[in-house]
Amino acid sequence: MTTPEPEANPQTPISPTKQTHHHSLSLSHSISLRLPLSEASAFDLEKAVCSHVLFMMAPNRWDPVSRTFHRPLRLSSSPSTSLPVSISQSSSSDVLEICVSGTDCLCTQDQEAILGQVRRMLRISEGDDRVVLEFHKLHDMAKKKGFGRIFRSPSLFEDMVKCILLCNCTFSRTLAMAKALCALQLELKAGNFSEDFTPKAPHTKELKRKRAKQKRKSKVATKLETKFEKCIEEPTDDLTEMANDSNDQDDEVEIGDFPTADELAALDAEYLGRRCLLGFRAERIVYLAQSVVRGDVQVKKMEELCNDSNMFSFYDTLYSQIFSIPGFGPFTCANVLMCLGYFHKIPVDSEAIRHLKSVHKINCAIATIEKEIEAIYGKYAPFQFLAYWFELWEYYEETFGKMSDMAPSDYVRITSTDMRKKIN
Repeated sequence: MTTPEPEANPQTPISPTKQTHHHSLSLSHSISLRLPLSEASAFDLEKAVCSHVLFMMAPNRWDPVSRTFHRPLRLSSSPSTSLPVSISQSSSSDVLEICVSGTDCLCTQDQEAILGQVRRMLRISEGDDRVVLEFHKLHDMAKKKGFGRIFRSPSLFEDMVKCILLCNCTFSRTLAMAKALCALQLELKAGNFSEDFTPKAPHTKELKRKRAKQKRKSKVATKLETKFEKCIEEPTDDLTEMANDSNDQDDEVEIGDFPTADELAALDAEYLGRRCLLGFRAERIVYLAQSVVRGDVQVKKMEELCNDSNMFSFYDTLYSQIFSIPGFGPFTCANVLMCLGYFHKIPVDSEAIRHLKSVHKINCAIATIEKEIEAIYGKYAPFQFLAYWFELWEYYEETFGKMSDMAPSDYVRITSTDMRKKIN
């Protein structure tokens, strides 16, 4: 089994260049950073960004015309401060051009923080390069198309929240929830609130109370509740319509950065659920944020373990830690661990079942799919997920068009309903 080695020390950025713009007073100044790329990596910005649905979720924004990626990134010297960043790559260039707006000066610490977040999102490191090269030895078509880097967020916490947002709903609603969280972050930063958003009671005590109550329920009551919760978690027509309306107004809504654990931990779950259309996810997200703030969930330590040369020896430990967090079932755990660099496990859900039926002509269920997955993708170990996702992403683009050419307003067209229509 091939394992990525620890990341090399960050490359020293070329001296930043100051630029001046005239379209906005607050963003009139900018500074340019350059991130050198390894010659062996054959890095392509478009393919690295437009490789997973995470790139479509706010505050990420890919410009299909300029082939430039935009989003805010946070400063190390002031974690509550975000600055707009754009990332571009000229044709056949071995350097990424990174423009940071809203400032004409960045200390070395903040420059490294920006570059570190860019490296994480685009998986730029010696270890990531080795993963791509090793995978390409096993998968000729992926090598031919330059596929191998899967986009992720600039922080593990953002990845974890977005993995929650991807569960049990339409993709249009997922997009709407992510955008609503970023719009809320702008309000939190400005201090503008129309409602009481602070917790009405200690969240951990509420969870303990609910768990104790659930233990006292009869088996019949538990089964009925499970059916009821399943109905709640399925997207309703009203919520889907609201989500579509929200996405239709994409250009009209001003958003901030994705909220941090500190920002979300201070919120009342009920308020957050109403404000951002999160439903049952609100309580789980607030609990996660509070756990990170308290140090119960150590995201930095998780990242460090995944940069270790023996990272696979920590998989079971990490899985158990994540699985113990309310809201993180097997599918969500597998997605989070994929974001951390574990590609030997494929997140299993209805999408995986549909993919095996449409592409491999195999009818299976959740109970039997693991056996089928091993038979199809086992030869790509330890990169089974990359082989699976390559097929799935190709199928998406055959169905909906090339993702990097798609306008952000068209992302809502990516629906499981359309996928089912094609299969049938």
